[in-house]
Amino acid sequence: MSKVKIEDVVYDICKPVTDRHNYELVEVEYKKEGGEWYLRIYIDKEGGITIDDCQLVSEEVSELLDQADPIDSAYIFEVSSPGIERPLKTERDYQKSIGKLMEAKLFAPLDGKKTIEGILTGYTEGSVELEQNNNKIVLDKSQIAIIKPVIIFKDVD
Repeated sequence: MSKVKIEDVVYDICKPVTDRHNYELVEVEYKKEGGEWYLRIYIDKEGGITIDDCQLVSEEVSELLDQADPIDSAYIFEVSSPGIERPLKTERDYQKSIGKLMEAKLFAPLDGKKTIEGILTGYTEGSVELEQNNNKIVLDKSQIAIIKPVIIFKDVD
């Protein structure tokens, strides 16, 4: 089974489990790292994911994967949170990020810059709108290699 098909099959296996527990199934990833194959499922929910959430999904999905047996070779199975700095990929990611500071890394420089920071003020299927110093920057999504939140740590005194 090809990599894409494995991810699609595993997504279909996981989705009812994550839906039942009110988690968002963010992504299914199947890739080789250091000679080992990894199957990773990223889940999220309002307020963040805990280790207990990951364990619950891991146990339920693991049982379903054993039954369906969609992967011929040995692999390491992980369930994880996507992290607070995860790139935006889905419609929901963009929706939740409106009004937040983002960093867009571009495939090619725009006005001499390959990285643009700004507040996400809008998006469509094909474009992203950032505001930087009261200037609106509209980027075609095909220009963007990756777009993710900028996390600012503040000193607490």
